[in-house]
Amino acid sequence: MRITKKFIVAGAGVVALVASGGAAVAATTVAAPAPKVTAEQAIEIAHKQVAGAWVSELDFDSQGTRADVWEIELTKGSQRHELKIDAATGKVTKNETERADKDDDD
Repeated sequence: MRITKKFIVAGAGVVALVASGGAAVAATTVAAPAPKVTAEQAIEIAHKQVAGAWVSELDFDSQGTRADVWEIELTKGSQRHELKIDAATGKVTKNETERADKDDDD
């Protein structure tokens, strides 16, 4: 009878440790706050940089310790423009242009 009680007490201790560890993990996985610059605002900023282009790709990149950015790819004629826009300030941090290949349309 004493052995059974010891196993029950030990089992309850293990369950408590596992449960508290799960709570600690849950507490550390808090969702990141929404960006101050919305996707629509980022697109407007990009169109000011490259007037008359169409958006071919839009991604939000949460970069951990660095500033989060909107990555926007615009196409205008045979030119492809890749812009990065700071999601907090709306500042364009990258603006590269390259010739669009027909193979990239797939």
